Amino acid sequence: MTASDQRKTGRRAVVSGASGLIGRAVVDGLRAADWQVDRLVRGVARSADEIPWSVAEERIDSARLAGCDAVIHLAGDAIAAGRWTADKKARIRDSRVGGTRLLAMALAGLEPRPSVVISASAVGYYGNRGDEVLTEDSARGGGFLAEVCGEWEAAADPARAAGIRVVNLRIGMVLSRVGGALPAMLGPFKLGLGGRLGGGRQFVSWITLGDLVRLILHAIEDERLVGPCNATAPNPVRNAEFTGALARVIRRPAILPAPGWGLRLLLGEMADELLLASVRAVPERAQMTGFAFDESDLVVALRTELAGK
Repeated sequence: MTASDQRKTGRRAVVSGASGLIGRAVVDGLRAADWQVDRLVRGVARSADEIPWSVAEERIDSARLAGCDAVIHLAGDAIAAGRWTADKKARIRDSRVGGTRLLAMALAGLEPRPSVVISASAVGYYGNRGDEVLTEDSARGGGFLAEVCGEWEAAADPARAAGIRVVNLRIGMVLSRVGGALPAMLGPFKLGLGGRLGGGRQFVSWITLGDLVRLILHAIEDERLVGPCNATAPNPVRNAEFTGALARVIRRPAILPAPGWGLRLLLGEMADELLLASVRAVPERAQMTGFAFDESDLVVALRTELAGK
């Protein structure tokens, strides 16, 4: 059997954002489950498993999408990279809303169409909600991220209208030893310079990278999951508990809190929405469909992720 013949057998998925932390792990997870995987890439395709697209130019190679069974859409401009200038906020919004709309319209025009689209969103949808327990039925909050998430999820409507099952994963803080927030936090903590952010009472909704990949694979298979789905571990914790747990795991003190005013001075609006906002999201819909988290205890999750660090 030739390589071309092999690509025509089995189930086929298309992944956007495949070069990112989550995307790389999802591609690996799909391939381990015997899926054939194509990746949406910016610029020119350089291999048989790459499909070119350009959100800015509203261009996508729809013919290469034909015949896929599932689409996992993770692409978007990095939220935590750089201060939120007006230009940065426009890139954050346009890359997510415009990219989702472009992909959803292309998929709606296919025949046959994929059975499911797993489209990333974020717990930023809920805004700053204090101690309120947030399920998928909770109302959208206020602020820039909440507005973006609302538009981001709605941008998949063309796919929904065409009869494709769409799952909007509202992803929390992803814990991984190889990228994202956790490695960035380790430097200061290893030097004994870590501590709570602001008052430390804000809730942090987290999930390990491994559980997130498993949840995505579960969402592909389980037709009961439709619409918003909180991709967070069942036990959100306060920031003071999170930073204290991290300090214990790496055996360093956490005695130097970062005051809210200092974070706002350094990071501006991003400090309030990413670091100081309280989001107590729980994965009600995932658990109702029988999904079981491998890591629901924060200390165990941190020890597992940081083993050997």
